[in-house]
Amino acid sequence: MQNHFRGLAIQCRGIIRQNFKLKLGTIPYNQFHCPHHFHPSCYLSNLVKIRGFHLERGPISTDPQRGLNQLLKSSKDGSADIDNVALKFQNLLKDFSSSSNEELEQALDACGVSLDEDLVLNVLRRHSSDWKPAFEFFNWVSNRSNPNGYSPGSSAYNEMLGILGKMNRFDELHQVLDEMSKRGLVNERSYGIVVHRYASAHRIHDAIDFFYKRKHYGLKLDLIAFQTLLMSLCRYKHVEAAEFLFHSKKGEFQYDIKTWNIILNGWCVLGSLHETKRFWNEIIRSKCRRDKVTYATFINSLCKSGKISPAVKLFYAMWEKGCTPDVVICNSVIDGLCFKKRIPEALQIFREMNDKDCQPDVATFNCLIKHLCKIHRMEKVFELLGEMEEKGGSCSPNARTYSYLLSSSKKPEEVSKMLERMKKTGCKMTGDTYNMVLRLYMKWNCEELVQSTWTEMERDGMGPDQRSYTIMIHGLYDQGRIEHAMNYFNKMTSKGMIPEQRTMLLVGAMKLKLEVGAENTGNIKLSTHADRSGKKNIPFHSLMKPGFDE
Repeated sequence: MQNHFRGLAIQCRGIIRQNFKLKLGTIPYNQFHCPHHFHPSCYLSNLVKIRGFHLERGPISTDPQRGLNQLLKSSKDGSADIDNVALKFQNLLKDFSSSSNEELEQALDACGVSLDEDLVLNVLRRHSSDWKPAFEFFNWVSNRSNPNGYSPGSSAYNEMLGILGKMNRFDELHQVLDEMSKRGLVNERSYGIVVHRYASAHRIHDAIDFFYKRKHYGLKLDLIAFQTLLMSLCRYKHVEAAEFLFHSKKGEFQYDIKTWNIILNGWCVLGSLHETKRFWNEIIRSKCRRDKVTYATFINSLCKSGKISPAVKLFYAMWEKGCTPDVVICNSVIDGLCFKKRIPEALQIFREMNDKDCQPDVATFNCLIKHLCKIHRMEKVFELLGEMEEKGGSCSPNARTYSYLLSSSKKPEEVSKMLERMKKTGCKMTGDTYNMVLRLYMKWNCEELVQSTWTEMERDGMGPDQRSYTIMIHGLYDQGRIEHAMNYFNKMTSKGMIPEQRTMLLVGAMKLKLEVGAENTGNIKLSTHADRSGKKNIPFHSLMKPGFDE
């Protein structure tokens, strides 16, 4: 009898939590809360206007199936409301984060939703940086008897592999992989994800071993799979190991120029011009015909190493030899010239591209906009932005374009205008864009805007990720909110996210400060390292990086 009522209570609690949830999603813990803090009337309405959400009014349903299924039935094709259903699952997983698996499963069962692959993928992607609720949800989906006969397909399994690999949860990853193997769902995408995640965790031997285990999963040991392994190793700076494999497997695979290019690009990404030149000469000796990718990689290496004059010389030599540089090569040269403050020459090449039937793309414009923003030539920046919007297609501004412009903003009003312009062009926010906006609002101490950005980011399934928490921790410390900063640190680590070294140093100092009860924050001086002269220490707040990778 007691167990019967206990189960009933769990279901009722799940129903109540669902039905009293705003359609905007959960509002995160308000770190700025005080007895007189309130949200102005425009706060919720602005969020609704910006993101296209609607607050629902009407009687509260007590039917658990109506709580989610009615959303799927409210549109003609059902696809328009998958986001809303996924959001409700996200809220439920958050509400039951401290509950037992039994309680969570009973609450999920009470939803009564007919699952499909799109819905499951949507929920998983909302937890890309939070493996535990994603794994619990996935296990529930995999183990339950779905009324419509649905069981997760390879896409859902691969999504789960990616989340677990990203958080270095390799024991759980292999549980999922074993289940995939039993169901015959392991494919090339699965292989690529696992190899990539092993390489990112610097588990080189595991990545190589997994390549040889392909036969166990019914996959061939072919050149494409070997190239995937090499690319993953090079991506995470294990180029020496990749080149050793490259030479040791020459007898097994007939290499094409693409395989050579992978290693060449690896040395380029590593920033070693000496090794890049050595391998470039090795390609020449091999009699393997170089293609545009080979030239692009070597020119890019020269530009990144500051050898812009030899890069430009090789660039024009390609024209003379009849090997027309493509847009990727032009972009490398333009970026290198801008970096060396030779912007007039970069603009000249940009203008010549149209005459030589090499159309610029969004990356071309982004190269110019990035460097023009740094020297505050905003009139030229907005001229280029207007040209991008007018051309459209492959030149349409993307999230990176707007991130460069956002980073140049001086006040919140400029951010709002840029986000509105971004919305009009149909460019969607990414996790990096959200982090950029979050960093700016923290810098300007815009409390409500920080909270609304965090809420939108969470609701759209774009975070928060490790960088979001890092921004909050360091920003709150700079504002003197040490206890709130520690709350975010604890939340971050509870999700399995690994803090940066500078964050660990900051947290150690904050703990010491809380222990001694020091009144003056200036008593503890924080620094991470000295500059190259060894005379100047760099404060933590100056090390805050933009929320995107240039």
